[in-house]
Amino acid sequence: MNILVLVSGGGTNLQALIDAERAGRLGPGKIVAVISDCRSAYALERARAAGIPALIEAPDRGLPEDTRLPELSDRILRRARELDAGLIILAGFLSILGGELIGAYAGRIINLHPSLLPKFGGPGMYGEHVHRAVLAAGETESGCTVHLVDAGTDTGTILLQRKVPVLSGDTQDTLAARIHKEEHIAIVEVAALMAKKLNTLAG
Repeated sequence: MNILVLVSGGGTNLQALIDAERAGRLGPGKIVAVISDCRSAYALERARAAGIPALIEAPDRGLPEDTRLPELSDRILRRARELDAGLIILAGFLSILGGELIGAYAGRIINLHPSLLPKFGGPGMYGEHVHRAVLAAGETESGCTVHLVDAGTDTGTILLQRKVPVLSGDTQDTLAARIHKEEHIAIVEVAALMAKKLNTLAG
């Protein structure tokens, strides 16, 4: 089961997936490539260090804003088909996907989001923005969600959530660090389950 991982930043969740594959914990899953929409993403270095092809598909800033992301989605779809990817994992990928990709890979794209969806999801809710909003709302718990990707933003079927308490005196950084640990567990668990399920269906 070929897995394509999409990233935008440091890639700690990618590293969790790489380590899990090395340890035989991704079942039939094999990471065949990593794509970033950001040329400076350290996640690309993590991929290269692991011997995984590291590719860049950045939004074309020369295109009108309303066509920029659909065009990026089309390029990623072409890459996924070239790689014969059976599962696409968004591990801190900030570009919003759409177009034909969503239908072509329906039920086979998963996203990791740093809140307990449906709370604190949607456009503009990523990274520190999420944690800041959680603290501002006075929430007593937060966590992470792995969900299927559909045509909406953070609206797909929830597959797994892991919770953490929001502690008195938390900052966005301390809360983020606590959630990151749960993200690494959640993304590996769902990736392994999805790889096994999709591999069985393909067989």
